[in-house]
Amino acid sequence: MAYRDVTKTVSIGNRVIGGGNPILIQSMCNTKTEDVEATTAQIAQLERAGCDIIRVAVPTMEAAMALKEIRRRIHIPLVADIHFDYRLAIAAIECGADKIRINPGNIGSTERIQAVVDKAREYGIPIRVGVNSGSLEKPLIEKYGGVTAEGLVESALEKTALIERMGYDNLVISIKSSDVMMCVKAHELIAKKTRYPLHVGITEAGTLISGNIKSAIGLGLILSQGIGDTIRVSLTGNPLEEIKSAKLILRTLGLSRGGIEVVSCPTCGRTGIDLIGLANRVETLVQEYPLDIRVAVMGCVVNGPGEAREADLGIAGGCGEGLVFRRGEIIRKVPEDALLEALKEELDRLAAAQK
Repeated sequence: MAYRDVTKTVSIGNRVIGGGNPILIQSMCNTKTEDVEATTAQIAQLERAGCDIIRVAVPTMEAAMALKEIRRRIHIPLVADIHFDYRLAIAAIECGADKIRINPGNIGSTERIQAVVDKAREYGIPIRVGVNSGSLEKPLIEKYGGVTAEGLVESALEKTALIERMGYDNLVISIKSSDVMMCVKAHELIAKKTRYPLHVGITEAGTLISGNIKSAIGLGLILSQGIGDTIRVSLTGNPLEEIKSAKLILRTLGLSRGGIEVVSCPTCGRTGIDLIGLANRVETLVQEYPLDIRVAVMGCVVNGPGEAREADLGIAGGCGEGLVFRRGEIIRKVPEDALLEALKEELDRLAAAQK
């Protein structure tokens, strides 16, 4: 039985994690939370792409107050990210946050942590206890001779124990590091020591290429062991890319269904179209279709349909001609520059038939 099947169930707004529930995808807005229009617009975009839970930074009281209107306009759970000032945590809860993320180590005195816990209890919302390798306490660094997986786990468990002593166990834990293998080991260790749901991610993973590679390896190793209830792919870039990557990681591991999988050939000397550009446009096009299919984008009309015969739907082009095919059988011929529109028409037809 996987660890995630026996974790404590925790409700976050209208979603439930833990206890074998589906792994949910999180992201974080990069807008100024105080800018309600920009923030809600980005959340709507992320939701359409497949984001299940959204986190926003709350560095000021103005940001905390903005949560009330943001919460009113969106459909997915809203998490407030708090550092240092316990009053921001209290205000965020009062203004509608569905969960708060804190590191008790930087909130301050026990009395301040207690005030946050009491407010969370009053509103019935969970607290995500977050520990990062960059914020590990000096005594634990000295104890373990540096920042280690063991130190991360001990820090997280100490903080959850503190909140438990305050009479609250509506908790989620996250232990993150930019060191992939340290992060993997930390999750393996903590899964043996607690039954709280775990939010998993490789922090400060990097830009689109390096961040995706590190996240795919780290999350793949952790999730494949049955560990993890929510995930975030942390990338330096557009948060939409985080959702695309997270969905693909889950689907590749067989941990989720739904959403279109795009496959494409790697290009070669036979390629007669801008396959790279076309494949990228197709990936963007398919994001909002609620279809559980595989779409192929091939650069050769000679071998394309045959090579991608396992795809539910596909396109191939070259020398001015484009083909639309279904499971290897050609169903339409179109001008090469009409391939994307032809694919959209087929997807619209499938989506309408599914309703």
